[in-house]
Amino acid sequence: GNYEAMMIDSAEKRAMDSKSLTDREGAKADMQAELEQSEGDKTSASKELMVLEQYMTALHAECDWLLQYFEVRKQARADEVD
Repeated sequence: GNYEAMMIDSAEKRAMDSKSLTDREGAKADMQAELEQSEGDKTSASKELMVLEQYMTALHAECDWLLQYFEVRKQARADEVD
């Protein structure tokens, strides 16, 4: 009786360990998929940030140009009126 009970307990423990392993493998696969999605999102956001930084640089250069030549153009208009 004792041996049979031990064998039954052993079989139940192996079944529970196997289920636990399967559950952990499933959780790992889910986390891996989530990580890959997050890495893709990060790559996409980084590309978008780079485009926005280039746009901002272009706007800054345009603004600098406008400020630089504003006084010159203002004076030229004043000279035309005179």
